[in-house]
Parts: sequence; structure tokens; C-alpha cells
Amino acid sequence: MTDKPANTMWGGRFAMSPAEIMQEINASIGFDKQLAPQDIRGSKAHAVMLAEAGIIAKTDAREIAKGLDKIKAEIDAGTFEFSRALEDVHMNVENRLKELIGPAAGRLHTARSRNDQVATDFRLFVRDAIDGIDAALETVQQALAEKAEAHAATVMPGFTHLQPAQPVTFGHHLLAYVEMIGRDRGRFADARKRLNESPLGSAALAGTSFPINREMTAEALGFDRPMANSLDGVSDRDFALETLAAATIAAVHFSRLAEEIVIWMTPQFGFVKLSDRFTTGSSIMPQKRNPDAAELARAKVGRIASAFQGLVIVMKGLPLAYSKDMQEDKETTFDALSSLRLVMAAMAGMIADLEPNAEAMRAAAGRGYSTATDLADWLVRELKMPFREAHHVTGAIVKAAETKGVDLDQLSLTDMQAVEPRITKAVFSVLSVENSVKSRTSYGGTAPQNVAKMARQWLRRLEKARAKV
Repeated sequence: MTDKPANTMWGGRFAMSPAEIMQEINASIGFDKQLAPQDIRGSKAHAVMLAEAGIIAKTDAREIAKGLDKIKAEIDAGTFEFSRALEDVHMNVENRLKELIGPAAGRLHTARSRNDQVATDFRLFVRDAIDGIDAALETVQQALAEKAEAHAATVMPGFTHLQPAQPVTFGHHLLAYVEMIGRDRGRFADARKRLNESPLGSAALAGTSFPINREMTAEALGFDRPMANSLDGVSDRDFALETLAAATIAAVHFSRLAEEIVIWMTPQFGFVKLSDRFTTGSSIMPQKRNPDAAELARAKVGRIASAFQGLVIVMKGLPLAYSKDMQEDKETTFDALSSLRLVMAAMAGMIADLEPNAEAMRAAAGRGYSTATDLADWLVRELKMPFREAHHVTGAIVKAAETKGVDLDQLSLTDMQAVEPRITKAVFSVLSVENSVKSRTSYGGTAPQNVAKMARQWLRRLEKARAKV
């Protein structure tokens, strides 16, 4: 006596149901149901092509399209019942289509396999995700550039090794992240361009003997062209790897900014404040205002980077073409891209909400002898010293100021001349933090006029790009 197979879509090869643990490890419907919209889009395009090529009747194609529209409506309404026994989203959709339209549903799978079907669905999903991510990245850039323009002249300390280095402006600091995010958008755009080829029609791995029109389905789904090799079509996951790599780098950028927000909010710095909208309190310490949104944004990079590493490890030893290992490509990718969208929304909100403490920033910018380089530059420019000699002289003057417990601009001219007799009172014109930042007029420098100009350029660029959409 034989046991009836649980999944009749497998056909007549199997006489017994799979073991319970096999069903548990094999089923992917718990996560790949997210691909349902893309699966239905791909199936509709495939059915239209089959009818145009004379492979199936046009009446059957129309019934298939109506049935798929009905299924999409059920999914959108939350009334569609996904069955674990049917393994995945493809089988669930096809089974429901059969219930709705009868035998014509069986013609939909002509000249395709679940291998090229899932590859197509996944590409469509990742492409859709990239478009959403790019829009979100643009929103963060907008928030940063607006804040940068408003604080083009707000002085703050610039750091190396988290030690005071040279004065910069808060606007200049924020524009650094605008530039980083611009490169992130470029990486996603590059990934999108490379992924935009259609695997549909590759079938299981070798193509098909049916006279299909792959250019037609590629165009219908918004792809630039069909993939040129059927083995590559079903086995490639470069598009997901590249997108996750771009997501990881973007998440690192947001993590760095989140870390700075956390540091800046400490009483030891006191550079910025976030309102109640982006902070939380403590269950035991009533005075606390914790930057939890920034901390969680900082932490999400772990999930995103691990998704990239995980898929690298899944793919590293797989022979061509499809292996079931590749079922592990989706769940972490879904989670990583969702996490990045959440981070971007939180960061855009925090940036708009963030209020800098200009007085605290200005005071910190003057500490740590941050205008020492300006003194060295003055010695080179006015006294024609070689820079290395000027560096040595400046170090001796800093030591004298440190000994007296004063800032550089408070050290007397007499004390400076004890180190270098040719120094004149004109040196004091470069020792204030305001004059320091004003002097940094080289392209990309922190001079307030530079920062304001660059912020406006970015805002115009973003506005122009939106107008084209």
C-alpha cells in the first residue's frame, strides 16, 4: 500500500509523502510568499507570450490572466490561504489558479520551470527594492543637505582618532554624509543596471524546445534584455550579492552617523539634542534621555552585513545550475533590505529632529589647540619657513601654551617670540576657530561660504532629479 504524495504538483514520480522533517526543511512559503506580486506579474507576461507564440490558446491565456488577477486581489485583501503542504509561492498560486479556472491553469507552466520562475521573481523583487531604497536614500540626503545649509557657519571640532584636530563647521560635517550616500545611490544604480536582464525562458537549466519569445517577456517585465545563457539564468545570484554589498556599505555609513549622534548626545559632548520623538527614558533612572533610535540604526548593520556574508557562503561551492541551497538566498535578503529601509526612515527623521548646541560645539572647537595647523601655515606663508620647521616651532609654542594652561590665542606674543622671534602680532588673526574655518577655502574645504554653496548645489541637484521622475 502506498502513501499518497502530499504535493501532487510533483507529478507521478513520487508514490509516498515526504517525511515530516523533509516537509519542514523543504517548505519556503513562510517567507517566499513575499514574492507573490512578482510571481503573478511574471506569470501574466509568460501566459501572454505563450498565446502570442501559438503555444497555448488565447482563450486559455485570458482565463489565466483573469485567474491571476483574482489571486492578486485575494492576496491584497489578506484572504488568500497559503498552504505549507504546497511548499512555495509558485505552487500555491498555481494550485489556486487551478481551483479558479480548471485545467487551463496547467498550461501556464508550459516552457518554464520553477528554476527560471523563482530567478525572475527574485530579480523583480530586488529591482523593486532598489527603487524604494534609492528614494529613501534621496530623502536622507535632502534632510542632511537642508540641515547643512542651515548650519554652514556653525563651528564644531573636527576629529581624528576622536581627538580634536582642526575646527570645521557642522554643515561641512553633515555634507560628508551627503557625499557618502551619493556613492551609495551610485552602487545601487549599478547593481540595478546589471540585474536588469530576464532569466524567464531559461526553463530548468537548458532552455526549452518550445518557440518562445524571450524578448517579449523581458520587455513586458521591464527588463533590458533576456539573459544570454540559460545555465547562468537559473543559477546566478550575483544580483542579490551585489545589492546586499551595496546595502552593507550604506548601512555602515548610517551606523557611523548614528554612532556620532550617540556620542554627541552625551553630557560630556552635549553637541546635539533629540526630542522625545526619537529618544526613550529609563525604567529606573528618571533623568535619562536615551538615543535608542540611533543605537538601533547603528546595530542594524550587523543583520545587513551578515545577510551578505551568509549568501556568499551559500553560493561559494555550488556547481551549475540550480541547487536547493539557493532557497536560502531570499529570507535574509528580505530581512536585510527591510532593515535598511527602516534605518533610512529613522535616520531621516532624526536628522530633521536634531538640534545642534552651537555654543557647546564652539567651545569644544577651541580646545585641544585645534588651530595649531593654522599657526604652522602662517609661519610658512609669512616667514617663509619650510613646513617641517614650522611644524617643529608650532609644537614648541603649543607646549608653552599647555604649560601655562591657556589656549593658543591666549598665549602672549612675548611667549611666542621666545620660541620664534620673527613672529608678529599678525599671527593672532589666524588663531581663532572662526578665522580658521573661514580660511579653508580650497575646493571641498570647510569655509562657511564653501559649505553653503555646496549645500545649495546638492539641494538643486536633488530637486532636479525629482523633477525628472
